[in-house]
Amino acid sequence: MAELAALEDPKIREVNERHGDDHGVNLTKLRAVAKRLKTQHELARELWKTGDTAARLLALLICRPKAFERDELDAMVREAGTPKVHDWLVNYVVKKNPHAEELRVAWFADPDPVVASAGWALTTERVAKQPGVLDLADLLDVIEAEMKGAPDRLQWAMNHCLAQIGIEHAEHRARAVGIGERLEVLKDYPTAPGCTSPFAPVWIAEMVRRQHA
Repeated sequence: MAELAALEDPKIREVNERHGDDHGVNLTKLRAVAKRLKTQHELARELWKTGDTAARLLALLICRPKAFERDELDAMVREAGTPKVHDWLVNYVVKKNPHAEELRVAWFADPDPVVASAGWALTTERVAKQPGVLDLADLLDVIEAEMKGAPDRLQWAMNHCLAQIGIEHAEHRARAVGIGERLEVLKDYPTAPGCTSPFAPVWIAEMVRRQHA
């Protein structure tokens, strides 16, 4: 904890706080600490318990993803708090855990929109890698009905799923693009030069173009 505190940079914290993240540690330096520590699952659990964002990010880098029980991960996603901790927990840990599919189904319709966004993130991965477990037409129905009014993080996750369906599944592409055009979610999202807009019709078109190229 003392080492993490010493890595704190006020300028980094200022930038992170604009995105809802309450830490000021350079993530490259954090990853260097994790590389030195290697896998230490019990230490990861202790770091998580501190509630400190930088400590939790480090915990997610040195834990053993397959060692967590289902209920433990459910509790962790509910207390993750900041967007970065939530994203790393889902992408670095839950996706590699044997309970991932069970949790995906449980979280998908959770009343907490942040928990539901984790279910949608796992579903987006299934769209790309295991579409056979999904009904893509039904998913598009839900997105069409609910994405426009969803809270920010849930809306972002649903939009990613919409784009992934359009990118990966040509038979649903026209409908996915049409939903994006009608709902206009993230249409005006500020996008840096050289980056792809998260607006689904633009995102889909660009990724399909790259696949064909």
